[in-house]
Amino acid sequence: MKIIRFLDDSRNERLGAGYRDGSAELLDGGLFDGPVPTGRRAVVDALLAPVAPANIFCIGLNYREHARETGAGLPRHPVVFMKPTTAVAGPGGAIPLPKCCTRGPEVDFEAELAVVIGRTAKDVAEEHALDYVLGYTAANDISARKWQKHAGGGQWVRGKGFDGFCPLGPALVTADEIPDPQALGIRTLLNGRVMQESSTADMIFPVARLISFLSQDTTLLPGTLILTGTPPGVGFARKPPLFLADGDQIAIEIEGIGQLKNFVITR
Repeated sequence: MKIIRFLDDSRNERLGAGYRDGSAELLDGGLFDGPVPTGRRAVVDALLAPVAPANIFCIGLNYREHARETGAGLPRHPVVFMKPTTAVAGPGGAIPLPKCCTRGPEVDFEAELAVVIGRTAKDVAEEHALDYVLGYTAANDISARKWQKHAGGGQWVRGKGFDGFCPLGPALVTADEIPDPQALGIRTLLNGRVMQESSTADMIFPVARLISFLSQDTTLLPGTLILTGTPPGVGFARKPPLFLADGDQIAIEIEGIGQLKNFVITR
């Protein structure tokens, strides 16, 4: 099922499926309780991020070709950082260029497959890890590179945690519709031009291994979001570098999930 989270024409938050022509079939029940189709449709006034995450874990340097384009060696263990939940933005939402980015252009894009945990997970074996997945969505790990690399004391959270720096959507696709998360095409389009194009098969650490690794001695609550890394083609690695600017439209496309489109504004 492709599940959307949205505001109806009375500005009530709803869950829906079968989104088309500005409306969706209403679902009964919570996202983690097995929502059931009602047969009733409602107007979609605004799409929201398909999940309000409990926590957001992110993985850096998890595509072989991306690691090579940055000049980094392949990591022995997953490179983990986090984003605040306040960074989340929905489909069609704005990505504000932070006022504190005062040293020239630096805001970059990263297409990512996002995993949504559906039930509490701790010390999960890799062979059982996908059983804990509710579904998948597309994410854009927006990154202010100068803050990330030179002003965070070696930590990435500052450069990746500004408001609007975690767009999600357009829908949450339940795990039964994506039996193999390592076989999905993924790409980024900037103003209609392809910037990134790859496959999740290039991941160094597959989704199941990431879930197992992150759950070691750590509780992953329902609604935990895991951004699984980005393929090659990011802006800072290009020659010359290419960064987001006011008025840009950025779209993330993942096979079987759809297109997540956002626009860039000057704050």
